[in-house]
Amino acid sequence: MSLRKKFTGTGIAIVTPFQADGFIDWDSYKKLIEFWIAGKVEYFVVLGTTGESATVHGEEKQKVFSFVKDTVAGRVPLIAGIGGYDTQEVIHGFKTFKLDGYDAILSVSPYYNKPNQEGLFQHYKALNDATPLPIMMYNVPGRTGMNVTADTQLRIAHECKNIFATKEASGNFEQINQIIKYKPADFMVVSGDDPITLQMIAAGAEGLVSVVANAYPKDYSDMVRLCLAGKFTEAQKLHYKYTDIIASMFAEGSPSGVKAYLSEMGFCQNTFRLPVWKVSEKHHQKIRELMKGVK
Repeated sequence: MSLRKKFTGTGIAIVTPFQADGFIDWDSYKKLIEFWIAGKVEYFVVLGTTGESATVHGEEKQKVFSFVKDTVAGRVPLIAGIGGYDTQEVIHGFKTFKLDGYDAILSVSPYYNKPNQEGLFQHYKALNDATPLPIMMYNVPGRTGMNVTADTQLRIAHECKNIFATKEASGNFEQINQIIKYKPADFMVVSGDDPITLQMIAAGAEGLVSVVANAYPKDYSDMVRLCLAGKFTEAQKLHYKYTDIIASMFAEGSPSGVKAYLSEMGFCQNTFRLPVWKVSEKHHQKIRELMKGVK
C-alpha cells in the first residue's frame, strides 16, 4: 500500500492513559485501541503531543511503541512520534527505537530554542538523511514558538525526499494555500487542526491527524471521508455537530480536554503527568452538558 493510501483520511493522535499512580494503564490502552479501530479511522499517531510524549522517555517509550504495535497487529498503519529540539537526540532515537511494524515517523519542528528558517531546514535535512522510515513533519507554532514558513516547508518538500508529508497546524490559510499550490505532486498536506479540517480539505489537504477522534472516531472519520469525496454539504452536518465540543477540548489545554471526555465515557482515568493537569470542575461540567447533546 502506498504512503498516500495509508495516510489519506483520519489519523488519531492517540492519548496515553495513566493510572492514578502515574504509571501507564495498559488495560485502558487496549480498550481504547479497540474502540478507535471499531470507529474505522485510517491510522494512529503514537506518542505525539496528545500522547503526552514530553513525559514518556527511553525504555518506557519503547514499551508504548511495542505495545501499540502488538495490540493493533497490522489492522491500521502506525506513525511513531519522535521529535525534539536537539537534532542529534532525535537522530539517536531514530537509531535506537525498534520501529518494526511502524510505517512512518511524525517529527515536530524544534521547540524552545527557536531556530531561524535555515536552522529549521537543516534540522529536517539531517533527519531526512538519517531516518529509517518516511517522515511526516509537524508545524505547530502555537506549541513550538516558531512557524515553519511556507517557503521552508516547500524547500523541505522538494529537497528532502524521505519527508513525504506535513502535518500543518499554523491555522494560517495564506500559508496553507501556498504549500498546497506549490508542493510536489507526491507530497501530502495533512490538517493538524480539527476545527478547520473541512476547510483545509476543500483547499486540497488529504486528511487530518485528529484529537477529537480520540473520543468520537466514527463521526469524525466519516466527516473527513465525506469531505474527501467532495460531499461537503453532508460533511457540514458532522462538522458543526462537533464545533463546540472541539472548542471545549482545547479551552483549558490538550490533552486535558479530550481525556475529560474519555473519562466520562469510561475509557480511561482523568489522569496526567505533570505539568499537564485536568480541566477545572466548572469546565468539566460544561463538557458533561455538551456530551448530552451528541447522539
